Amino acid sequence: MIAMRVHVVSDVHGAADALATAGDGADALVCLGDLILFLDYADHSRGIFPDLFGTENADRIVELRTARRFTEARELSRRLWDGIDRTAAVEAAVRRQYEQMFAVLPTPTYATYGNVDMPQLWPEYAGPGTTVLDGETVEIGGRTFGFVGGGLRTPMRTPFEIDDETYAAKVAALGPVDVLCSHIPPAVPELCYDTVARRFERGSEALLEAIHTVRPKYALFGHVHQPLTRRMRIGATECVNVGHFNATRTPYVLRW
Repeated sequence: MIAMRVHVVSDVHGAADALATAGDGADALVCLGDLILFLDYADHSRGIFPDLFGTENADRIVELRTARRFTEARELSRRLWDGIDRTAAVEAAVRRQYEQMFAVLPTPTYATYGNVDMPQLWPEYAGPGTTVLDGETVEIGGRTFGFVGGGLRTPMRTPFEIDDETYAAKVAALGPVDVLCSHIPPAVPELCYDTVARRFERGSEALLEAIHTVRPKYALFGHVHQPLTRRMRIGATECVNVGHFNATRTPYVLRW
């Protein structure tokens, strides 16, 4: 087997400048989703929401969501959006972000969706050098990579959340893989807990079952921006949170 170097990113959240160099020196780039920046929880002045409603309202919505006061957060959001065609406004902003980010992806890139992405728009922006996979596999340098996109349903109601059964069916469709790639982590508490947000994100029981039964060499994921544990070995599988790319600007490097 020839020597390979693959760079892996997740949670890009609008960082097109860093994404432009994420594949430098690699044989391929793998992107695990969340290209869109709706609201930057570290800098409330960045994203679609503050662009439309200002930083003060962004501060308030973050405060409510962090306190898990989701009903109040939805009510504030409802008042702000009153009289605005939300679908059209969000889609226009997302399109501007996608146009920037897909334009800088290197060839080849293998990508799947995050929970805040809008999959229906990806075919318009993914060029011939970008392969989009969800519930599908691809061979990279002699190893089989399986991809599962999206997230599971939560009170946050992000754009690409799906039910547990649909998600599990996508995991099962992969079959044997060497590298299991997903946006969300397997359902392991240490991998799902965000130490800054101080809450558990939803992980997948189906991914955890696949790790036990399929025994891939690696399980790669993102979603949890500041995890309690970034990597953990489960049986034969090295589970790795590849990092919050918007903050680190540095891809995870996989070599073999």
